[in-house]
Amino acid sequence: MSTNTSIHCITTSTEEGRGLMEERTQELDFEKMELVVVTHVVDAITFWAQNVTEDKTTETIDTILSEKCPTAVRVTGKPSPQKFYGACFSEDRCWYRCKVQQQVDDKFQVSYVDYGNTEVVDRSDLAELPEDLQMPALAKKYKFWGFHLSSEQDSPNYSQGKSFLQNLIYGKKLRINKKSVCFDGTILVQAFQGNHDIGEEVLKFKFARVSLPGNRENPFPAKALQKQTGLWSSIGTQGDSDSPGSLECMPKLRPAFSSQMPPGLTDLSTSTTSMTADKLQTEREQVNEDQPPDAEMVINQLCSQVTGQMLNDARSELQMVKQDLEQKTKKIEKLEEEKSTIQKNAEHLQHQLEEARLELQKATEVRQTEEKSVGVHLDTVIGDSFLQLAQKMEAVKKQRERNPCSTAGDRLLESVTVVVNNRVIMPFSSEKLEVAWDSYRQILKKLRDFQTKGELEDLMKSRNQACSVLLTVINDFLLEVDSLPISERLESLKEVSSSLKAVFTADSNDEVSEVEDQAFEKFCEWKNQKHQNSRSVQHETDMALGALSDWAANTSKFFSLTGKADVTLEAIAEKVDDILRQAESSVCEELNINLSEHGDQEMKLMSNAFHKVIQHIQKEQLLLCDIQEKYKTNKKFKQEMLQWQNSTPKADELLSIKKRIKSLRSQLRWKLVEEGCLEEADELDLPEILKKKEEIAETRNALFQEIRHEREEYIKLCELVKGSFPELVHLYPEAEINSYLSSEGLLLQSLDRDIFDAEPMRELSGRRPLVCTEFQGQKVVLKSYSVDEESEVRMLEQAAQYHRVQSQSPSTVVPLLGLFFGKSDPLAYIMVPYFSIGSLRAVQKINPLMPPDSRKVMRGVLQGLQSLHVAGITHASLNPNNVFVLNREQGIVGDYDFTKTPEQRAVDRGMLAGSISLVAPELRLGQLPSPASDMYAIGGLMLWLHAPDCKAVENEQHELEFTGLQLENRLQSLLSKLLVCAGRLSALEALDDDYFLSLKN
Repeated sequence: MSTNTSIHCITTSTEEGRGLMEERTQELDFEKMELVVVTHVVDAITFWAQNVTEDKTTETIDTILSEKCPTAVRVTGKPSPQKFYGACFSEDRCWYRCKVQQQVDDKFQVSYVDYGNTEVVDRSDLAELPEDLQMPALAKKYKFWGFHLSSEQDSPNYSQGKSFLQNLIYGKKLRINKKSVCFDGTILVQAFQGNHDIGEEVLKFKFARVSLPGNRENPFPAKALQKQTGLWSSIGTQGDSDSPGSLECMPKLRPAFSSQMPPGLTDLSTSTTSMTADKLQTEREQVNEDQPPDAEMVINQLCSQVTGQMLNDARSELQMVKQDLEQKTKKIEKLEEEKSTIQKNAEHLQHQLEEARLELQKATEVRQTEEKSVGVHLDTVIGDSFLQLAQKMEAVKKQRERNPCSTAGDRLLESVTVVVNNRVIMPFSSEKLEVAWDSYRQILKKLRDFQTKGELEDLMKSRNQACSVLLTVINDFLLEVDSLPISERLESLKEVSSSLKAVFTADSNDEVSEVEDQAFEKFCEWKNQKHQNSRSVQHETDMALGALSDWAANTSKFFSLTGKADVTLEAIAEKVDDILRQAESSVCEELNINLSEHGDQEMKLMSNAFHKVIQHIQKEQLLLCDIQEKYKTNKKFKQEMLQWQNSTPKADELLSIKKRIKSLRSQLRWKLVEEGCLEEADELDLPEILKKKEEIAETRNALFQEIRHEREEYIKLCELVKGSFPELVHLYPEAEINSYLSSEGLLLQSLDRDIFDAEPMRELSGRRPLVCTEFQGQKVVLKSYSVDEESEVRMLEQAAQYHRVQSQSPSTVVPLLGLFFGKSDPLAYIMVPYFSIGSLRAVQKINPLMPPDSRKVMRGVLQGLQSLHVAGITHASLNPNNVFVLNREQGIVGDYDFTKTPEQRAVDRGMLAGSISLVAPELRLGQLPSPASDMYAIGGLMLWLHAPDCKAVENEQHELEFTGLQLENRLQSLLSKLLVCAGRLSALEALDDDYFLSLKN
């Protein structure tokens, strides 16, 4: 293509096109434009980018995603299209934020909201994100203002346009001038790289057309788009096709200043091209404005000047490359000369070496001939001596290379050093802390036993002052403990103890009643003496071997043929035997020192030192654990008391709850009366009855909710009363805190029988009525007992005692959910969980347990009975109706009649299992119930489970006879230890029996 044609191709041919270009390239303030970095290219005019000010935000989000996403919960079900999720990108396996666009089975098409690209991921690569990562997307979608694509999506020109823009702007920073925003959120912009409008570059290669309002068609002629004036050189000719996207006018997909150019010309070409293009553009605009008729001639002149300048720069660069090449050629020639010299020297040395070998061979032949002719045969004594000495030297080397602390004595010495040094002592503020606590506890004791109201106020003031002093001392104690390396010291002592016990296995099992105080000193003195002896022997060995080494060096010099030896024959032959003898003697003496073998006296020293170390370790460990426990206790006390330091807690919230409960109970009773009236009316109004039932259910639920709040408030106040505020009981007598405390939290005074919607349990109601209802979302059973003043007190005491044990062993004893007394009848009610077909009798009646299941159930019953016996409680009411089975695997002990004494419960007529009496023989003789009588009942239950049709036969000692039954040997052995008159197993002993030990946990 000629120069005139090229210049013509980069100018506009119509006044309308020139007007549009002037409109798009009007004066812009580049400093006020937004700076973005391109993250994804959609097509030739559409791209995604981030604001450069959000680089740090992107890094922070990526860091958080890399930490949380691998362990985050994976997406289940159908994801929300408005929510952000984390997706694992397939190329780099890193996590990025995304939105789900489409789902097909377990495949999800996602869009990465911070970059703009999309892909399909599996469900396993899609994770839930927390709320703090649901921030707005960092990437925005942009489109060149005034352009639309010139081809369809499936055409070659479309993909070529996308590749062109990808190579031009991807990963680079652009300055954008926002023009408008589309309905879908796409931002219409002018984008600039330097001073170059990117949209014009795309337009010049016909990848897009102008679509500004009023200019629906492209105002530029085809000729005007055949020559590029921006960042790339054109490869077209004068006869290029005018069709859009033709291969002849396609640009290269890499810029002219790409890294594919030779490294030496990259910088020069870049600067020259950019400078030339800018200069050409500026001068061309000036010519177009000032001299329109002669524009083509001026532009041709400018192009000629630019072309000449580029040729001159290229010649200068080529000259510099040639000079550099000449210098490198000279260096190579010099290196070749040095290589030739070295090769000649190597050949000369090789020749001399061959001559020396020939001379040595001749000398060897002459010596061998002389030895044969003379008949001299050297004795092998010297050779054997050297061989033996060399073998002993190997042993010495191995012995010295051993770990210095490999022996038991060395480890013990090191442990003594660790234990004696860096000891942690009780903090100095600990004594002051104890004094402050004693003073505080004395005041609390007086506060619990006060007599008059005036005395109460004085004691409260004294308590507050003592509390303030105590908190000050606690602060000093906590600060001092924080500065102590307690955890590190405990870990160090643990490691030392384990290491010593591994070495002194036999000694650690010996009990030493007393260890002398000087055990450490005597052991260290003996150990130091042993090390000194060892070092002395090693020094003698080093001296002897040094003398032998000097003799060997002189011998080597004497027999050397390459130089003149300054060693005489007398120096070689003199005292050779003495040197060898001394070296062998010293080596043998060092080998004979065995550091791991000790005599009886030495073993006693080590044993005493070991036990002394263990005593020190145990003593210090107890001290450190005591410090840690004090630290936790005082820190907790400080946190609890800071809010009450200058005030006293109040029971106002509890009293307010009680008022609300009273109001709700009144409302509930009134609604129940209204419901009864509606149901007894002559004409039933079913809609009104249903509405009233709903109101009753809502009121009842609100009442139960307030009762739950009441219990929570009681728990808080009881903790305060047990702690530092015992005066609350007397300040708020109407709160009845003492009653709640004495019942261990069981007593619920706000409950009454008539507020429950209960159903009678006729199949289980015998001597006392049982009803089933719901309380706070749980199905429960209400057991009613007739009480008087005496039995009411007994019931509270026994129920509280039972509840305390159940709280400590929750899975082996039936829990008590509450206890309340009727307000309109002399009845007490116990609330327990509802077990459907849960009693042992019901299970055996419907679907009897198999022997393995029976063993599991009875082990659970024994565990519950053991917890009761440890607390000093005799159940005295174990029978098939009072043992419950959960899932045919777990047995738990049921509650008993708390209004009766153990003596009354033990002779109950329900103590039968089939025909087997569960009442122990001693009870029938008038003795009191005991844990042993409970164990007899356990034996009777186990016999009934395995032989339900057994006919009970007792011998003269009132013991059951079961020897004729076909029972498992281990079961029969256990029953023989339970169904006896005396010497029965305890619950703990029964659990350790082979019958239960054989059960796999």
